[in-house]
Amino acid sequence: MESRVDLNYVRNMFSLANKVAIVTGGAGALGQAIAQGLAVHGADVVVTGRTLKTLEPVVKDIEAAGRKALALSCDVAVEKDVEALMRDTLNAFGTVDILVTVAGIAKRFPAEEFPIDEWQQVMDINVRGTFLCCKHVGKIFKEKKKGKIITISSVRAFAGHPGGYAAYGTSKGAVNLLTKQLATEWAKYSINVNSIAPCIFWTPLTQEVLENEQLYKVFMSRIPMGRAALTQDSIGAAVYLASPASDFVTGQILYVDGGTVAG
Repeated sequence: MESRVDLNYVRNMFSLANKVAIVTGGAGALGQAIAQGLAVHGADVVVTGRTLKTLEPVVKDIEAAGRKALALSCDVAVEKDVEALMRDTLNAFGTVDILVTVAGIAKRFPAEEFPIDEWQQVMDINVRGTFLCCKHVGKIFKEKKKGKIITISSVRAFAGHPGGYAAYGTSKGAVNLLTKQLATEWAKYSINVNSIAPCIFWTPLTQEVLENEQLYKVFMSRIPMGRAALTQDSIGAAVYLASPASDFVTGQILYVDGGTVAG
């Protein structure tokens, strides 16, 4: 077997040129950052959210990077919406190569007081929504015999936390196992399924927690690097897992967490 390195491959191993990506939850801070990162590396990007108006800034960012962008309304927990997302993406671009399932929510309550309807909402969006998007893009990738799926997990899937994460942590634990299950089922079709698992990061949704001095100390005590993540910290992981550089990597949970799960 040839053992020499293909330098042309190496030069282009992080290129996403001529690729089409779908990023759910594109209106959120993490979704925007990942969508921009994929675009800078050459991908055209479809971004989704429940309200089209909230997607306008990220569409402008993608176009400013010189790539095509399409905003589509989609509730990831509704199967007909997800089916329409895939259909509209194919109609617009003719293909899809990458899926990043950023859409998710967090609700925090003490476990003994957790409203069951709110617990179920977390499961519906974080688990059902992730599965539905994977299910329907998986059909496309199976026909193509190729595709990259990146789910979004969390360090909360790795260990408990006294901050009321009975729903969120449980949902992300499910995402981890779903990632591994799909990776093993679909490896024969050359479909890569991996996950990015960040620690808490600065967004408008976490600002209330991170600006609370007591809570901030609790969170930082668990992060050896001593800071919360920035949304841009996950871009490199997303580009790697979407690109040819990760073609032999599947079923992995890539922690972007400042050392949280290491210690």
